[in-house]
Amino acid sequence: MNLDAVRTFVAAVDAGQFQDAAAALSITQQAVSKRIAALEKDLGVRLFTRTARGTHLTVDGQTFLPHARELLRVEARADASVRPGRRALRVDVHSRRIAPAVLLQDFHRAHPRIELDVVTLDADVHAAMAAVEAGTVDATFHAVTVAARHLPAAIRTTRVIDEYHELLVGPRHALANARAVTPAQLSEHRIWMPGMAPGTEWADYYDELAAAFGLTIDLVGPVFGNEALLAEIADSAELATLAGVRTRYLWPDSYDLRRVPVRGPAPVYPMSIIWRDDNPHPALRALRDYLASRRVQAPDVEVWLPPWGQ
Repeated sequence: MNLDAVRTFVAAVDAGQFQDAAAALSITQQAVSKRIAALEKDLGVRLFTRTARGTHLTVDGQTFLPHARELLRVEARADASVRPGRRALRVDVHSRRIAPAVLLQDFHRAHPRIELDVVTLDADVHAAMAAVEAGTVDATFHAVTVAARHLPAAIRTTRVIDEYHELLVGPRHALANARAVTPAQLSEHRIWMPGMAPGTEWADYYDELAAAFGLTIDLVGPVFGNEALLAEIADSAELATLAGVRTRYLWPDSYDLRRVPVRGPAPVYPMSIIWRDDNPHPALRALRDYLASRRVQAPDVEVWLPPWGQ
């Protein structure tokens, strides 16, 4: 069905005269008549009766009118769903409990009129970058482990997050009451991170961290979820794990878990926003500007970065 003809039909009904509809649509009265005639031929019914006093809807025209209006509403919604600036900005945060999700929520508070579609792709940097390149999402957050010259031509990245680490331990752990711990101290303790997928950029990061400081990162054990992980750590005098300073964990008060900063040097997990340089969505620029303004400056401490993050 020709939507221009449907639009002309509705305009003629609303205007009451073909001449007035032509003026509203900025076309000729002859063009209005041709469109209405083509629509009537397509439907196999007459929509208007024409008399010396003007045009009037037939019974079929009255029946078709609400459906015609709905067709135009659907057209408008379909257009808005993909029109840059009208549809929601679709952003992958990988996990709703880590730093990108926290920053994106802060962005929403600062810009409540910008509509967001927040998703969590189960993907490493390569798969997430492919999703951006394909247009599945407008942007994603990941550590970028390859040089810019090796990225797809349309892809752009900017480092926006330096995530410092905290040691998460239960109240009976030897480091539970420390004000801060060093990576050298951690070499004497078991860091439990079950389920970390090999070959991902975060696995590469922790491999580099372990090699640099002689850490024992234990990946053994089934993954029962964060709640089970926290319960095990709370009940153990030996288990500990690493978490970003902005990672959101919730646990019962009875767990008495401790978050201890890691310093001397402070390991930093670098994350970038990844987008297509030809993406015209205006909210994407607003998000990038916001993230640049919120980039946390390094505290006055020595930091450690993996070789690909320097």
